[in-house]
Amino acid sequence: MGFLVMFCIALAVSAIGFHKFVWFISLGYGFSMVAIGVALLVMFAPGASADATVPLVMSALLVAYGLRLGGYLLVRERRSAAYNKVMKTQVNDGSGLGLPVQILVWGSCALLYACEAAPIYFRLANGTPADACAVVGAFIMVGGIVLESAADLQKTAQKRRNPHRFCDEGLFSFVRCPNYLGEVLTWTGVLVSGLTALAGPWQWLAAIGGYVAIVYVMFGGARRLELRQNRNYGSDPEYQAYVRRTPILLPFVPLYSVADCTWLKG
Repeated sequence: MGFLVMFCIALAVSAIGFHKFVWFISLGYGFSMVAIGVALLVMFAPGASADATVPLVMSALLVAYGLRLGGYLLVRERRSAAYNKVMKTQVNDGSGLGLPVQILVWGSCALLYACEAAPIYFRLANGTPADACAVVGAFIMVGGIVLESAADLQKTAQKRRNPHRFCDEGLFSFVRCPNYLGEVLTWTGVLVSGLTALAGPWQWLAAIGGYVAIVYVMFGGARRLELRQNRNYGSDPEYQAYVRRTPILLPFVPLYSVADCTWLKG
């Protein structure tokens, strides 16, 4: 029942995508996580035992994560002319999609958001005591949120100094998409936190499915960014050198391009 509540909450919040299609996966994503985190705190915090401390902290982290992401995307959309240009020319605005398809996208997004948060919910709902997996997962989640936040701040600062140059300083000198790496780490932490709490095939399916889906989306986003940067900077020798030496998403993993992976969508 609690999982259904999370799904319905995500449906309600992400419905803003019917006003602007991209909001299904941007503002709807961030603020759905805020609402899910608040719902978990309301459902489980009153009268909770010490064993619930870690997953309740992670529920609060969901709120912080969503507020940070949603706020960042909202400010960027309102202030960045370059971002709005990309949204208009390179991102599907949903205008060619019929209502049934939009409803399918809406429901799929809401289900994904509920599945991503599922390991936290299942640990609380199952009453599983805090253990090493919960603590390690929480720390990984914090690290992912910090990394993603720092990458977004660094990108904003670099683009403000030189809006026509690709970002290759700070975290971007280690991987070309550190913000997406932070996203992957965040949900890796959530999954790890639930590994010893999941019970039955349904709970495992929801948790693993949500994690695999968001990792796929992040690699798809990295591909979309790579294709756009290739168009914008492909003739720049400095950019070509940067691409050859800097992994696209995973540090120390010699994966430098996913441009040819046409099966990736994000």
